[in-house]
Amino acid sequence: MSENEKLARYIPAAGAVTMFTTSWCGYCRNLKRLMDAKGIGYTEVNIEEVEGTAELVESFNGGNQTVPTLIFPDGTSATNPRIEEVLERV
Repeated sequence: MSENEKLARYIPAAGAVTMFTTSWCGYCRNLKRLMDAKGIGYTEVNIEEVEGTAELVESFNGGNQTVPTLIFPDGTSATNPRIEEVLERV
């Protein structure tokens, strides 16, 4: 499966994001809390548990498994974004 095909599986509906996380990521927990408070819908994908997603995150982050990495409805991504950026892009 190509990177584009992998990405297509995770592109969210308008008004939501896909959020790649790990179980131990404090930045992920904080961003989820802020998105919950702002009513932003998200699908959480733990890169330690879902095969192939760590490599997808690496493709957005210069080979690094940096989380949180978000995918927006237009197929673009952001790594560890501020809540203001998330609000602007959903």
